[in-house]
Amino acid sequence: MKVLSVNAGSSTLKFRLYEMPEENVLAKGAFERIGLENGNYSIKMNGEKIEKSLDMKDHSDAVQALLKELVEQHMIESLDEIGAVGHRVVHGGSKYARSVIIDEEVMKEIESISDLAPLHNPANLVGIRAFMHAIPTAIQVACFDTAFHQTMPEKNYLYPVPHEWYTKYGVRKYGFHGMSHKFITEQMKSILHTDTPNLIICHIGNGASISAIQEGKCMDTSMGFTPNAGIMMGTRSGDIDYTMIQYLKNKMDVSYEQIDTMLNKASGLEGIAGRSDLRDLDDAFEAKEEKVVLAFEMYTDRIAEYIAKYYVKLNGNVDAICFTAGVGENDSIIRKETLRKLTALGVIIDDEKNEATLCRKGVEGVITTSDSKIPCYVLGTDEELMIARDTYQLSEV
Repeated sequence: MKVLSVNAGSSTLKFRLYEMPEENVLAKGAFERIGLENGNYSIKMNGEKIEKSLDMKDHSDAVQALLKELVEQHMIESLDEIGAVGHRVVHGGSKYARSVIIDEEVMKEIESISDLAPLHNPANLVGIRAFMHAIPTAIQVACFDTAFHQTMPEKNYLYPVPHEWYTKYGVRKYGFHGMSHKFITEQMKSILHTDTPNLIICHIGNGASISAIQEGKCMDTSMGFTPNAGIMMGTRSGDIDYTMIQYLKNKMDVSYEQIDTMLNKASGLEGIAGRSDLRDLDDAFEAKEEKVVLAFEMYTDRIAEYIAKYYVKLNGNVDAICFTAGVGENDSIIRKETLRKLTALGVIIDDEKNEATLCRKGVEGVITTSDSKIPCYVLGTDEELMIARDTYQLSEV
């Protein structure tokens, strides 16, 4: 069966076409600047890369262009060959703890909680509707980024605020990057030969989250009501004292929205070091640039603190610490500076293995010594494949 894995943003649409269950990638690509001037797309298939300019008034235009290219390049002979389409949906609220086949009720629910993810859920719905119209014979599946974290116990997802904030307005910890945390958990089940691993997963990219996995299920995660909670990130602040918001609003004479933008897009590594691209920052760190050294100390401190916190929550019963996502997979400096702060937990990094382990070069594996109390793995994540797996599984029921 051919399965499309789709991630629709407000002005983008990224996709992969898989042959399932073999998990072979037949085509992949991205449509950019949908609804804006100078729209364009690029698609890789048959060993070639197609790049074209195309003005797209909405996601329906992007979907039509994508399906036309797949037919013209003979990746499919007819649209009926696409048996299912899996859609990444950022927010599933408290209702969805797993991926589901989309029907009218699911569509209404996604729309009803759009105020929890106003930049994402509406765009996800536009993408879903466009594919439902273009391929009415295909099963449509919603894969929620929050779903994997819904196994958290109440004590971990509730905030110590008036309880009616939760019951009336849905204010609670939701967690994000769920498809990635689920993918790594499944990978570790295979590696450790157990369905009930205890893990600490560090999804460290420009956005970053850490999860505690107990017996194969998420019991806590660092991101909260929004993705701005938790550790310091590329441009996000992570956890802060909320009272500074009102203070800065008065001092700077700006709106709450402007403060929110600064906390999301001008903070984290960007706020301290003046930039957030780790490739540039690594060189500056090795050159001992003062602000960059400070930023790295703060950044790795917060990652290490969450790992230590979850180590305690798991009662010291941790089968592995896992690093994944862009930084976690490929930045040996961040991994080293983080793990050297965990020697109290018996973690001993193998510098040679750490330097050699880069997912972008196809090298994964353990980066700690044989006598390290907790082995630390570096694994490549694949959210699109996780979406395809969930979609195929549901379509076969």
